[in-house]
Amino acid sequence: MTPELKQRIADLIAQDKIFVFMKGAKLMPQCGFSNTVVQIFNTLGVSYSTFDVLSDPEIRQGIKEYSSWPTIPQVYINGKFIGGCDIMIAEYESGELQQKVEVALAS
Repeated sequence: MTPELKQRIADLIAQDKIFVFMKGAKLMPQCGFSNTVVQIFNTLGVSYSTFDVLSDPEIRQGIKEYSSWPTIPQVYINGKFIGGCDIMIAEYESGELQQKVEVALAS
């Protein structure tokens, strides 16, 4: 990964306390896993930003290298990689995600 791409990804993540790399957009997710993550954050009623990896092949591949995580969506809270859809579901069901979101939004 080039230093420029790494910086570009870091700049995207820094745009919001909750940032999701996904297929599609918040209002029109393009895969079921991305839709699930959107629904979780919408249920929590929190503000978050997204990036459509389908619009940029360089970011689509680069984010996988950046996080060492092979799949999309990818969720970052306060700049820290949290995981993908399965992790979001598990943390939402356990209440852990709500705690992470509250801490992030309070900071």
